[in-house]
Amino acid sequence: MHSLVNTTQLVADGVLTPQQARIVEDRARETMVSLAINTVLCTGVLAATGGMIFWLANAVAVAVTGTLLLVAGLVILAKTPDTVRMFGNAAALIGAGMLIGGAGLELVDKYPDHAGWIMTLGGALVVAIAGRAMIWGGLTTRFVQGAILLMGLALHLSGLGVLAEDLAIGGPLRTVFFLYAAIAIAGAGWLINVRFFTALSIIPFAQMLDTGTGYFGAAYVFWSPEPTLTILQMGALVAGMLWWAKRLPERSAAHGRTLAILAFVVANLSALVGSLFGDVVGQSVWGPGRNAWTTEMTYEQFEAAELAFRSSTLVISESVYSILWALALIGIGAWSAQTGRRVLFNAALTFAGIHAYTQLFESFADEPLAYVIGGFAAIPLAWGAWRLNQWFAARPTPV
Repeated sequence: MHSLVNTTQLVADGVLTPQQARIVEDRARETMVSLAINTVLCTGVLAATGGMIFWLANAVAVAVTGTLLLVAGLVILAKTPDTVRMFGNAAALIGAGMLIGGAGLELVDKYPDHAGWIMTLGGALVVAIAGRAMIWGGLTTRFVQGAILLMGLALHLSGLGVLAEDLAIGGPLRTVFFLYAAIAIAGAGWLINVRFFTALSIIPFAQMLDTGTGYFGAAYVFWSPEPTLTILQMGALVAGMLWWAKRLPERSAAHGRTLAILAFVVANLSALVGSLFGDVVGQSVWGPGRNAWTTEMTYEQFEAAELAFRSSTLVISESVYSILWALALIGIGAWSAQTGRRVLFNAALTFAGIHAYTQLFESFADEPLAYVIGGFAAIPLAWGAWRLNQWFAARPTPV
């Protein structure tokens, strides 16, 4: 477990020596600097790759330039000292990105009838080659191998997306595609040991139930057509990843905890939707669907089908959702505080603030009695948490 510590106070308390505190501070600084450097490098590589493809705007020029950069990068990595390896990494990645990304764009633009199959199979081949090199060694540095693996995976999944659109795949097969994409992205993130990419797998996983985000008119939005089912889905992922993290080495456990936190965030965002609009459970999955009236029936037929469905399924009002969400946040916050899960506690506290702020204006803006009840209820709640913390602190420490 990563912990935040005040090294100055620990030295003053005699827990650490000044030398030990300096080591802790140096390692923390090294981690932060490495993260910043890698972020700048990856951002530069992505920007340069995309810029070169669209600036050259010619398949032959992109292929030739990409090949030259890839070869130059590999030569730098093989023949030069460590002090200039970053330039080799950058050149190799820009070259590989131009070849893979340029090929994908050229296929979609010039050969749309065959693009999906070629991208799917070609991307899988790149993933297989880079994955073998990652596991058994060879070719070049692990940094370049991992980046090329991700490029191949992007090409593979993009190809599957093109195929799904061409074949008008929907329903269960569409759900299977998003599940496959989530597993593939999480597996790639674990293999290259970069938790940022593991975290990205939450996007297709959430899209299994059409949960997602969007941008329009200077507004960022989050939607969840099935908040209850999404909460159950994300809750299962949280439980599974916490179980995973307890039983596996730290390298794998860290990826599990990352996914658990992202799933917790998506579950809370879905709860926010439910607290504002309620939920007719299953309406967009096995019910008439929110947009069915635009394609399959008249609006009157859709309205009648929707009323019939509401009478036969679980309907949770926004008021009930608000209460259940508040109770869940209280319980999770207390549990995460006592078990030292700082990130989970911070997330629960953040969403508690969002929930309170939202309900303040949506439900209780003109109800002063609600503030009286809430304020007095918070006092014994705080006392109970304090006593619970004392009980945990008094327990004998296991050897």
